[in-house]
This record gives sequence, structure tokens and C-alpha cells, in this order.
Amino acid sequence: MLPVVAAALCTVVGATGPAIAAPTAGGRADQWYLEAMHVDEIWKSTKGEGIKVAVIDSGVNSSVPSLRGQVLKGKDLTGVEGDETDDYTGHGTTMAELIAGTGAGGGIQGLAPAAKIIPYRVSDTDLQNTQKVNGFDMQQAIRAAADSDAKVINISMGSEYSSVAEEEVVEYAQRKGKLIFASTGNDAQRGNKENFPAAYPAAVAVAATDPEGVVAKFSTNGTTTDISAPGVNIPGWCDATFTKYCTQKGTSPAAALASATAALIWSKHPEWTGNQVLRVMFESAGRGEGWKPGSISKYVGHGVVRPNAHLTRGLGKPGDPDVSPDTGERVGGKAAAATPKPSEGSAEKPESSSPSDKPALAGSTGTARTADAGDTDTGYLIGGAVAAVVLLGGAGLFVARRRRNT
Repeated sequence: MLPVVAAALCTVVGATGPAIAAPTAGGRADQWYLEAMHVDEIWKSTKGEGIKVAVIDSGVNSSVPSLRGQVLKGKDLTGVEGDETDDYTGHGTTMAELIAGTGAGGGIQGLAPAAKIIPYRVSDTDLQNTQKVNGFDMQQAIRAAADSDAKVINISMGSEYSSVAEEEVVEYAQRKGKLIFASTGNDAQRGNKENFPAAYPAAVAVAATDPEGVVAKFSTNGTTTDISAPGVNIPGWCDATFTKYCTQKGTSPAAALASATAALIWSKHPEWTGNQVLRVMFESAGRGEGWKPGSISKYVGHGVVRPNAHLTRGLGKPGDPDVSPDTGERVGGKAAAATPKPSEGSAEKPESSSPSDKPALAGSTGTARTADAGDTDTGYLIGGAVAAVVLLGGAGLFVARRRRNT
């Protein structure tokens, strides 16, 4: 196990196993990670002004008190009745509140409360099992978000099935300069299979930690893990009735808090590219004792997000605006040109780069993915959803089942 000492972090932690526990009042009193991150100090510098975050999820209920005035026009891609503000589970609304909630009416206080949300509604496993849905909704939502004014894209759901078309549209978003944060999954104790889109190289895979700064036992782990954030004992809507909050855990809220961290940093430095924002997140992340310099943990990636470390203490350097600190590729920088849209259901080929375009990752002295001191402990995995494949409406269309990662 890789311990990430809370005292060293002054920040947050992630999620694990079962999605919902006991009912809770919700609101800031139950959001332990806000105090750990010293948000009152952060908010003297920025609250996420000027940043839009695309939330690709079950929809976002814009009428809950904490999100009134926070939600912009988005799009429903599910193919079922309703629009992007008809949240069929409460999950997407929770993610939006964790990012940009105002806390009004005793609701969830977002980490970046001045940011705005653009919702994109897609289907999850339960909806796919009960209704005929658009089998291309996820890739279409990612493309729409990439073409929008959003700088950050949050995807707190996933599948164990990868798709060439989906991966290419994630790469398209990266080329457009977006940062795509996706939850690694909650299946560490149930096979620890990779979760997509988080496992695609162009996405930032977010694991979950607990209030002690230790990776959650349920948090899916592996060489694709990029960073981590709090994901245990997090308040969220119990269901789509929006009548009460419950205590939750999972990599879903961890991804949302990573997205909010990016929104804060980008708001402070609007002239930066996504590469620079992500590099600062990596370099300022909290790391535990015994962490080998230049190493990346398969459990928590570069460490636990610490927006306070950069925004109030200046840790982390932006570096090259045109090179991704995640893949080492020259992509998504200021000189990046928009790529023409292909037809729906397909995507353009990703750009190639020569070996000379792939420097070592920021802070690395060797290969991009090396083991850290704690990676000898194999007891930490994530518990996410079990994916399945279903044939829809006799049309011969197979859909990779997606689960919410809380």
C-alpha cells in the first residue's frame, strides 16, 4: 500500500467500494476535504471564475439550490425522453455540485464555486438495460464537449470495454486543448480491470484516497493511473428524487475534485494551456514518505491533488505549453489546430509524433511509468462496475456497459 501522509498533503483524498452508505445532511459540514485543502485560503486567489467544466454523466439537475445559476446549456445524447437537466440517478448532479456547487440551501459546496457546468447526458448500465439508447452517446458527448467552450471535461463513469472510436475522440479533445479527467473505477477488489475512458493515454485517470491520504481499497489501479483525489465519505444525492444526501465513496467524486482543481488553477492562469495546468497539478501533488523521486505510483499516480500547494505556495512549474506531461507528446498546445469533424460514429486518426517529441514526464528521471516504494503491496484495487455487452433494439449495435464510479 502507498501511504500519502495527510499532513504532507494539506489537501484531499479519494473513494472506494460501495457507492452509498448512511443518509447525511450534506453541505460543507460533511465535506471534510475542503478544510484539509484550506479552501478559504485558495478562494482568496480564485474560485474558478471564467472556467467551464463539461460534465458527461447522467444529467445535471439545474434546479437544486446549490446549482441555480451554475448550469449552462448542454446536450442530451441518450436517445431517450428528457434533456440534459433530467438527471435519472442523481449522480451527474452530485458531480456538478462537487465541482461548482455554491452551497446554497445547505447543498454541496463545490471546490470551484465560480466555475460553470455544461452538462452532457449519456446512458449508464441501468438505463441501457431498461430502454433503447443511443449506442454512440459517450463518444458523441466527448466530441460535443471538445467542441464547446469547456476547458475541462469530467467523466465519472466508465466501462471495462475499450473502443477505437471512443479513444480517438478522447484524443481529439486532447488536441483541442481540453483536459479530460476520468475515474479509474471501483473494481480493485473485483478483478482490477482497466476502466475506459480513464485508461486511454489522452485521458487523466483519477484514483480515490481516504481521509488519511491512503488509496482506497476499491480504487482500480495500474500503470494508467495519473493522479488521485478524495473519494471516501463524500456527500452526494441518494437518488433522483433529490430529497436527501447520502455518504458516498468511489472514484467518481475523486475525478470531480480533480476537475475542480484544474478549474481553479486554470482560472488563476487563463493564459496557460491544459498541458501547463496538468503539469502543475502533477508537480504539486501530495506524496507520501518513501516516494522515489521521478516515480509514478500505480495506486495514486503522481500523488494526491493539492490545489493549495500551487495557488497559495507556488509549487509546480508550468513548463512547455505544447507538451503533455502525461504522455510526453507534443499535443494540445497553443499552436494546436482544430481538426475537421468526421461523421458521427467515427473519428479521425490521432496525430503521430517522433521519439524526439517525447521527453520524459515532468519530474521523471527515467521511463514514464516506474514503480514507487509502495507498489509491492497488491492489496489495493478499485471497486467499480462490472461491464457487460448488450444488443440493442435488434439493430446489431453492441454497447459497452458503463457504470457510475461511485
